Amino acid sequence: MDRNPSPPSPGRDKEEEEVAGGDCIGSTVYSKHWLFGVLSGLIQIVSPENTKSSTDDEEQQTELDEEMENEICRVWDMSMDEDVALFLQEFNAPDIFMGVLAKSKCPRLREICVGILGNMACFQEICVSISSDKNLGQVLLHCLYDSDPPTLLETSRLLLTCLSQAEVASVWVERIREHPAIYDSICFIMSSSTNVDLLVKVGEVVDKLFDLDEKLMLEWVRNGATQPLDQPQEESEEQPVFRLVPCILEAAKQVRSENPEWLDVYMHILQLLTTVDDGIQAIVHCPDTGKDIWNLLFDLVCHEFCQSDDPPIILQEQKTVLASAFSVLSAIYASQTEQEYLKIEKDLPLIDSLIRVLQNMEQCQKKPDNSTESNTEETKKTDLTQDDFHLKILKDILCEFLSNIFQALTKETVAQGVKEGQLSKQKCSSAFQNLLPFYSPVVEDFIKILHEVDKALADDLEKSFPSLKVQT
Repeated sequence: MDRNPSPPSPGRDKEEEEVAGGDCIGSTVYSKHWLFGVLSGLIQIVSPENTKSSTDDEEQQTELDEEMENEICRVWDMSMDEDVALFLQEFNAPDIFMGVLAKSKCPRLREICVGILGNMACFQEICVSISSDKNLGQVLLHCLYDSDPPTLLETSRLLLTCLSQAEVASVWVERIREHPAIYDSICFIMSSSTNVDLLVKVGEVVDKLFDLDEKLMLEWVRNGATQPLDQPQEESEEQPVFRLVPCILEAAKQVRSENPEWLDVYMHILQLLTTVDDGIQAIVHCPDTGKDIWNLLFDLVCHEFCQSDDPPIILQEQKTVLASAFSVLSAIYASQTEQEYLKIEKDLPLIDSLIRVLQNMEQCQKKPDNSTESNTEETKKTDLTQDDFHLKILKDILCEFLSNIFQALTKETVAQGVKEGQLSKQKCSSAFQNLLPFYSPVVEDFIKILHEVDKALADDLEKSFPSLKVQT
């Protein structure tokens, strides 16, 4: 028969649907009854009867029953839904998870509980509630002392979520300040972990903390800078003093070994450190650390990012990491020019990289020629995009660094640069185009040296930039 089936008769089916609808969480199809059952099972796991087991049962306490794991993982997935997250909040699930974290020795269960809280904290109302619970806050911060990488990863994700909420960020900053051991734990993770996902997430937490509170950043920079005089040698061997900058460096090296593009966060942490004098000193005070950071960043900008065989558009992907890396290099260069690792022969590769990035920037910012589209309202609006804003920041950093290097160039180095091509007419023109008019004295001094090295090249550049000829 070619006809639509008859609709179901009213009565029992409709009644069952209404009952089922009453069991649903919000507008979802998730069952309240089922969720109650899972949470009740969690309560049983950490009940006094189960936690008073003998030593023989300790091994079992670290393992999670497969059925329970599957069910609690479903809750983890469900908690990304706001209706479910709010229902968990109403049912006081955070208190249940706090009990699990305080009593359970099972790494997988602890990871999942923190993960659920992390999902719940993505919603502002719940984030405020979680953050206002001092006991829960203590338990969560204590998870940073855990030895289980997945639990550490979820704890870091939760902290980053809370720190990103303006209403509660200061609460967490203050709690972290009140727990000095967190500094040691984070430094230990950065200096010893090979889990790149964890390193990136911990780096994001540190970056956010430093961005929010300069005072905390200074405390951490100074922490471990000098060993207490009254501390016995034996004790210092058992409890090593962590210094922040070497730990950041180790983490950056580990992240780079897997994917250099994930270095953005650690480059930004170093950049934040260079905004305060103590941070600069922490980087350059120890010759080995300063040298290692300089070499790492030098290698990244000269041989890794924005290379000559890359399309210019790659700059859009790498603009933030390049801005941070060049900013740190510039700060080190300006503060410690007498260091052995800052020898003048490294200036030419840096000049080459700086000019190459500036040239790529010019290509990225070019407008279509004589096209009707270029005059549309939409195209005009793109002039003020966020990309242009970040590119402007990068350009300012590049020009300042380039001008500092130009000021340090000797006649011999300029001659070498002209011979090897780092200071060709095309590259000098690109440099001048970006440096003028703000750095006119620097360019004029460079032209004077160039006249002694290659008068024809200097004359050509003066013709291209008439303002220089008048002033030289």
